[in-house]
Amino acid sequence: MKKTLCLFVLVYLLGIPCDAQTINHDIPNASLFSETMLLQHIKTLSSDAFEGRRTGTNGALKAEKYIINQFMLFDVLPLGKDYLQSFSFTEAGKRYEGKNVLGYIKGTTYPHKYIVVSAHYDHEGVKNGNIFNGTDDNASGTSALFSFAEYFRTHPPKHSVILAAFDAEELGLQGSKYFVNHSIIPLKQIMVNLNMDMISRSDTNELFAVGTVHNETLKQVVTNHSYSKKINFLAGHDEGNWKDNWTYASDHANFHKKGIPFLYFGVDDHEDYHKPTDDYENIQPEFYIEAVKVIISVFKKIDQLNF
Repeated sequence: MKKTLCLFVLVYLLGIPCDAQTINHDIPNASLFSETMLLQHIKTLSSDAFEGRRTGTNGALKAEKYIINQFMLFDVLPLGKDYLQSFSFTEAGKRYEGKNVLGYIKGTTYPHKYIVVSAHYDHEGVKNGNIFNGTDDNASGTSALFSFAEYFRTHPPKHSVILAAFDAEELGLQGSKYFVNHSIIPLKQIMVNLNMDMISRSDTNELFAVGTVHNETLKQVVTNHSYSKKINFLAGHDEGNWKDNWTYASDHANFHKKGIPFLYFGVDDHEDYHKPTDDYENIQPEFYIEAVKVIISVFKKIDQLNF
């Protein structure tokens, strides 16, 4: 994730409306997905065996295969002729070969309108003999894609859904850039992007929804409902100076540049951000599980709309 540490941000706490009678209380339930498997996925993807998942490495290849296997397990179809969208780019004078992993679930009511649920699976790899496992950044978001896939098996979405595991976010948001510039479906058919990047821990027990300032419909979805009694779900980090503004912090930025509405779910940077200590042992399992429930519950509200 490409965001800078910030000590303070002006946000407002969701679930405290001017008129308490107008708010809907939609607390997520425990039956959305297997919590045990969510934790197992993040532990596996951020293990040393995946060597930090740096773009173009054997670790990245292992991650691609792991993601594809999970998509197949939950009957997620490939978006194209197969699950992989290959691309190449040059960064800092080095040539890279990247691969997005793209799954597809056909909508029951609006099959030609799409919600893109995304997370980047790459990280920093190995540096000076240290493996940067990137558990929070972003094995957490990638593993949440599997919980979405599991949820859709018993709760088919009204809109078609693209589950996008983007590559090369850490090298300049390259995977999502290629996706929107070489879209397999017309961009005008993408209703919204829901992007997850760092959602498994928070010292302040806060999960942020970024992007409501840019779209009134999404603002109403986020602010008119109470999604959790366990964590603080906040709107913010999407205006003001660049240190506090996460509008361009991760892969959702490339959707925003194309005029596609987005919500980005993430947490403040922590002491292990982009360090070899971003390991499974340092996540907060209860926070992570609840965060994924909240994000799926937000999706459910958006899926009821047609904008």
